[in-house]
Amino acid sequence: MNPIDPRILKFVSKHHVLTLATCHNNEPYTASCFYTWSDDLQMFIFTSDRETRHASYLKVQKRAAGTIALETKIIGKIRGIQFTGDVFELENNELEIGRKAYLKHFPYAIVMKTHFWGFSPDFIKMTDNRLGFGKKIIWEKAGF
Repeated sequence: MNPIDPRILKFVSKHHVLTLATCHNNEPYTASCFYTWSDDLQMFIFTSDRETRHASYLKVQKRAAGTIALETKIIGKIRGIQFTGDVFELENNELEIGRKAYLKHFPYAIVMKTHFWGFSPDFIKMTDNRLGFGKKIIWEKAGF
């Protein structure tokens, strides 16, 4: 697998909310989700009830997009990522690994009845204006 640029991983590790974009029958929908990144699985781990609108879309169309952004009005400090990939409900070994990673970051979630999902990116574009205005760092999964 093509390793993800460490600058992207550092940014991802410092945040905890992603915007998930789904679509089904030409009807788009977004949701904000608490996440953690799993180095072991190389994916974002988030929770969502199976009955939410975005989860119902994902049951039919696993392809999705997402964003994570640093909120700032200072142009020279703008940073964020946009990504695409497949989203699926975690099972078996991936569920054990993902659940452990998620609960490490959000221990209060242990009392919630929740379902764990993985967002496996195949493309990530990071904008980091600290490196120069509009500087982009692109990562693509090998074979994508």
